[in-house]
Amino acid sequence: MNKKTVAVIGLGAMGSRIALNLLKAGYSVVVHNRTIEKAQPLIEQGATLATSPRAAAEQSDVVISMVTDNEVSRQVWLSAETGAILGLNSDKIAIEMSTLTVDWVRELNPAITQNGASFLDAPVVGSCPQAESGKLISLVGGQVETLTQVQPILNAAGVASIHHIGDVGQGMAMKLAVNALFGIQVAALAELLGMLSKDGISPERAMECLWDLPVMSLAAKGAGSLMVSENHAPLFPIALVEKDFRYATQTAQNLEATIPTVTAVMDIYRNAIAQGHGSENITGIAQLFI
Repeated sequence: MNKKTVAVIGLGAMGSRIALNLLKAGYSVVVHNRTIEKAQPLIEQGATLATSPRAAAEQSDVVISMVTDNEVSRQVWLSAETGAILGLNSDKIAIEMSTLTVDWVRELNPAITQNGASFLDAPVVGSCPQAESGKLISLVGGQVETLTQVQPILNAAGVASIHHIGDVGQGMAMKLAVNALFGIQVAALAELLGMLSKDGISPERAMECLWDLPVMSLAAKGAGSLMVSENHAPLFPIALVEKDFRYATQTAQNLEATIPTVTAVMDIYRNAIAQGHGSENITGIAQLFI
């Protein structure tokens, strides 16, 4: 049994897998989720249930949050009575692994560190299959010394590769750029497969050709395969894709950066949501064109 106790707050598709990986690696794991039902399978595997983020932090050495958006993250950390920040002290480390805005994690950082605790933003690249196979990639902002302390925990959580990007917020900025780049590729591929299909070139035939060409990234190849098979089970739901594009545009505005391509593609995902595809995988955008 590893000595450190790790709290995982937020037991959705990713958080639950991270918690399970930590349990399998021998860590004592404390879990909290707004709906207790999602915690039950982990409790059966040996996790301890905390009734609030504060209680989770009080019982742990390292606190990981993996939640949907800024609003939930704010509630998790800073709620006046139940926030995890109330359970932190100088011996503890807080890690925000969710995909959030840069300005929010930079606001959160001093709130956490003012009592002596350390903080990292460490969003991950990858979805459920990568979490299950231990092949996530972590993009980290914060102190190198803090990262060194928690690297074994991140590895046990399912992270195979860690990139220290820079200061707090820069890990999040990189994650938003990664997700936007992926979303742009998927949208462009969907459009072009739709165009080719109207000329009698089936998506299957088009992907057979594109697969062998250097213009295709591995991510686009995987997305194309799902489009061809019409498998849009939600690994990265379109509603979350739109959220990440929105957060990227907010970050760009704060930095006075111009990102017209990201802005244009965000509207495509919003159109997909308006047509009822928000809960489908990112590849479901193909239904707008094919």
